[in-house]
Amino acid sequence: MLPKGANLQKIREGKRTYAITPHLPGGFIKPEVMQKYVDVSKKYGGIMKLTSAQRIMITGLRAEDIEAIWEDLGMQPALGFANCVRSVKICPGNAFCKRGKQDSIKLGLELDKRYIKKEMPSRIKLGVSACPNSCAESYVKDVGVIGTDAGWDIYVGGSAGAHPRLADKLIEGLNYDDTLRIIEIVMRYYQKHADIERIGQFIDRIGWEKFKTDILAEFYGEKSAAVEPKVSQTEAGEKIVPLPGGLTEGSLVFGDAITADSVISDIIRVYPQTVPVFRSFGMGCLGCPSSAGEPVTQAAEIHGLNLTELLAALNKVVPANK
Repeated sequence: MLPKGANLQKIREGKRTYAITPHLPGGFIKPEVMQKYVDVSKKYGGIMKLTSAQRIMITGLRAEDIEAIWEDLGMQPALGFANCVRSVKICPGNAFCKRGKQDSIKLGLELDKRYIKKEMPSRIKLGVSACPNSCAESYVKDVGVIGTDAGWDIYVGGSAGAHPRLADKLIEGLNYDDTLRIIEIVMRYYQKHADIERIGQFIDRIGWEKFKTDILAEFYGEKSAAVEPKVSQTEAGEKIVPLPGGLTEGSLVFGDAITADSVISDIIRVYPQTVPVFRSFGMGCLGCPSSAGEPVTQAAEIHGLNLTELLAALNKVVPANK
């Protein structure tokens, strides 16, 4: 449904325009690469846009030009799962900033290398700030790292968007190696136990003390005596209770048919088997803040899809409607 490595940006008078966003680790770009961006944008009538994730988007593109654009750039298409590590935002650090207390560039680029585009239960964003000024917005990242004179402080569960949440401090004063190790533990724990939810929503569901106890227990090599995380409501077959400000805000429960008014996030939590269906229609951003309150009819309109066809495909994989 979508050109390879492109995102649908706008539908105006039946005309679709697309954008590509090549990956730029840490936002660093060589002059000769920047020149390629400029040349390609001019050639194909695109507009260059700096993004909040320290990348350069080229938008206003036609579908039939996308493949040639990637070839002209000399890059592989920037592909990834919709629910994955979307970005690692990095401040200038002590290499370039007089206030930097730690080397955010070294740590951030290593995190980018390890996790970027890695599939997760929902979209994930990381931030690495070399001082408490948090220029990489680490306090509102799913995993945020902030440098101090004593080392790195680790924060988890932050997010901006429609339902902002400040991150909780997990541990402080870590060295470089221990910082990488505890982030690995957090990621692994989240992948194993979370539903289709951001880390902050996962923490709110199982409880901060449970989350913190289990992570630190593994970090320090101790066995946790805490109760196992709650089983996914979907797996347990329980009624999904709408949570104001949370991922699920609609009224859909297991056994219901999906209708035009069903909320996207509600659908994927109650019927996770619909995720491949959404993706097949080019609707990849299933973990984005908009999905928390967006009904199928609105999402179909935004993406230029036939509502009847989409609903039929979704209900085809719903057990009660096979």
